[in-house]
Amino acid sequence: MSKKKKKYYTIWKGHKTGVFESWDDCKAQIKNFEGAIYKSFTTFEAAKKALKEDYKNYIGKTSKFTSSLSEEQLKKIGQPNYNSISVDAASSGNPGRMEYRGVDTKTKKQLFTQGPFEEGTNNIGEFLAIVHGLAFLKKNNSNRIIYTDSKTAISWVKKKNCNTKLQRNAKNKPLFDLVDRAIEWLKTNTYSTTIVKWETKAWGEIPADFGRK
Repeated sequence: MSKKKKKYYTIWKGHKTGVFESWDDCKAQIKNFEGAIYKSFTTFEAAKKALKEDYKNYIGKTSKFTSSLSEEQLKKIGQPNYNSISVDAASSGNPGRMEYRGVDTKTKKQLFTQGPFEEGTNNIGEFLAIVHGLAFLKKNNSNRIIYTDSKTAISWVKKKNCNTKLQRNAKNKPLFDLVDRAIEWLKTNTYSTTIVKWETKAWGEIPADFGRK
């Protein structure tokens, strides 16, 4: 069994800011903190350097990506269709504080965002992001496609149902109110937008990624 690589966590906004050497320590500083901003790094030096700089230089941006796929596999997959938007969600814990957004695939310009919600899951966020994207594109009469890296969310959207195991409670009511609205939209609207799985192994993280892995 390969040894898990150590990560270092830079927190720009949290109960305490700085570089933390474990996810538990990081989580303690971002839990219940509105608008927490953080990212993991593979070396302490990189994390410390990032702390001194503007978080916008790191959040939502990815470093140069080298695929592990063969040239033949990459050729078969091809390049992303840039006449598209990309959606993604981020959850601090599962369940935990969750948010989602949609961006222009080529420029990474943010087109819409929701959250953070106090209690949610990544799958719910991915589902809501796709539905939000569908409504956004329909409203703008756009022929762009939607990229998502979640097969689960694609399945839920096709079935017009959010098949989450998360139980409803007072804490997550605002989120489930949005889920109910999304399901109602799917049941009462038609759309021609194509929803496509983002090829992470070929292209790297989806452009809408929050950069918190």
